[in-house]
Amino acid sequence: MAEMVRKSSVGEVVNHWILAGSCIMLIITGYSFLFHIEVISSVFGGFETMKTVHNWGGVVFILSLLVSMVHYLKDAFEYDADDLQWFKVAGGYLSHKVKVPPMGKYNPGQKLYYLGIVGAGIAIALSGFGIWFMKDNVTVMLVSHLVHNVAFCVFVIAVPVHIYLSTLANPGTFQIMVNGMLPLSDAKKKYPKWMKSVGKM
Repeated sequence: MAEMVRKSSVGEVVNHWILAGSCIMLIITGYSFLFHIEVISSVFGGFETMKTVHNWGGVVFILSLLVSMVHYLKDAFEYDADDLQWFKVAGGYLSHKVKVPPMGKYNPGQKLYYLGIVGAGIAIALSGFGIWFMKDNVTVMLVSHLVHNVAFCVFVIAVPVHIYLSTLANPGTFQIMVNGMLPLSDAKKKYPKWMKSVGKM
């Protein structure tokens, strides 16, 4: 049996599922609100009930996002020369002929994606609270709806791309989200700098 190495703790895995689940639910219900899709709202018992689910689902999402910052925010701000070179070759996604530089625990694409989710998440949360609690303030409502919809578009584009890149585009990666583990041989190949830092190289 292949030797395994832990990339994500149990807490990270659980929180990732909470974050992903609440995010997808919010996208679906938000889409229903935006285009007034009754078929979706009927699943929740109507638009009023769906609004309650959407609002409190948003609370779960932002709390999960805050927890994720403990795990990923520091790494997301750290870049080096290899990360810059990774951008130059687009991480090897566009061509298998280019040489991808050695990576640490997270590649710069993952770091930027996470920062984008944090930024859009904070924007969508603040605007969501504005829509929820300040219905009588016309200016706040207008600005909040604009910010909410723009941030919503970011999620609609970024999340499916993230799902594709973490499943079909990189076979074996989904296992990390299931149990936090991956084969040591894969870790050495994909994250040699991380493996070196923990004494596995």
